[in-house]
Amino acid sequence: MEAHLADWIAGTPDGIEAQAVLRSCVHCGFCTATCPTYQLLGDELDGPRGRIYLIKEVLEGRPFTARTALHLDRCLTCRSCETTCPSGVRYGRLLDIGRRVVDERLARPRGERWLRWALREGLTRRALFGPAMRAGKFMRPLLPAAVRAKVPQRRDAGAWPARVHPRKVLILNGCVQPAMHPGIDAATARVLDRIGVQVLQDSRSGCCGAIRQHLGDPDGALDDMRRNIDAWWPLIAPGSDSGVEAIVVNASGCGAMVHEYAHLLRDDARYAAKAARVSELLRDPAQWLPQELARAALPVRAAPGRVVFHAPCSLQHGLGVRGVVEQLLASLGATPLPVADAHLCCGSAGTYSVFQPVLSKRLRADKLAALQAGGPELILSANVGCITHLQSGTQTPVRHWIEWLDEAMANAPAPALQGKGRVPS
Repeated sequence: MEAHLADWIAGTPDGIEAQAVLRSCVHCGFCTATCPTYQLLGDELDGPRGRIYLIKEVLEGRPFTARTALHLDRCLTCRSCETTCPSGVRYGRLLDIGRRVVDERLARPRGERWLRWALREGLTRRALFGPAMRAGKFMRPLLPAAVRAKVPQRRDAGAWPARVHPRKVLILNGCVQPAMHPGIDAATARVLDRIGVQVLQDSRSGCCGAIRQHLGDPDGALDDMRRNIDAWWPLIAPGSDSGVEAIVVNASGCGAMVHEYAHLLRDDARYAAKAARVSELLRDPAQWLPQELARAALPVRAAPGRVVFHAPCSLQHGLGVRGVVEQLLASLGATPLPVADAHLCCGSAGTYSVFQPVLSKRLRADKLAALQAGGPELILSANVGCITHLQSGTQTPVRHWIEWLDEAMANAPAPALQGKGRVPS
């Protein structure tokens, strides 16, 4: 696609990248067939091809209105279109640039600006969000239905393993997941402990940057990334004797963001090389665990019953991991059921369900219908947002697949590993 960018962006890093993305798009329309919002609304401007045209107009300096912002806001950033695109169009990166320009040049209503600020500052600060979520869980039966849907029921996270192993991995000490579903990190630590790998968390790390990135604060997102890199660098710098061999991020939404560190900090002289190292070490558990489990050859006793796996968009489209979890579940004795239209988003998409509740609920209803068609006893997923969103629409339990694995391994005898001690903080 030919584009003539305005002088204020042409030649800048964003302009150069946007120009390359626009030129790669041939407007074939294959993306519309796999776009969740186009499937619901049937509007060309609510599909990737139409949004690319809108962003092109914005970057060329043509006038735009709040209607342009609405069509861009309705995008889930699920990146299903990227998986479909035969030309390799990096739509997600173009969307980030387009949204940033629109936010800079178009004032949003005061109420929406306040809500975006509150979510950026509240969700990303553990000192605020953690106590608020604990209070919400305690008061959950009394909360309004809309708020209760965002607050998971309290569940015991279980013990964090205390053994020390020569092999180590880092996991993100995130913002939302530890408060909403602390059992996911604990289950990850127990699973890895059983195969002789110690999980480390650095208390100085925090939000991956995705919340600020998608709520109009790209500079704040970069600061979040730099803070995490600073926290991890002593353990992952080339030549370090820490034993850390990977950064395992068990929330696929966060993993997709950490994967982008190298790209987003590519022009930062101080952090470009370090960010590249972080992205190089990033692993989703689905990318790293299957071969480690095979090497350890530990017995696993899967609970009988049918399960179904919901592949988050951030896992299958953002990280390009498809079918791995389902194969692992089957190899360990589970019976994963097929899912129609598995490529479509569940409607969670970070804070999307807050700003686009009608579309989000329609997508959730469609996704749950597909997931529950075979009568599963358990729904598994790989991202905290998807888990919470899906659970709010069904009585069928929804869990992270690594929690299922933790329980399956706990039900089978495991050989004792040498070396005991407390996990360093």
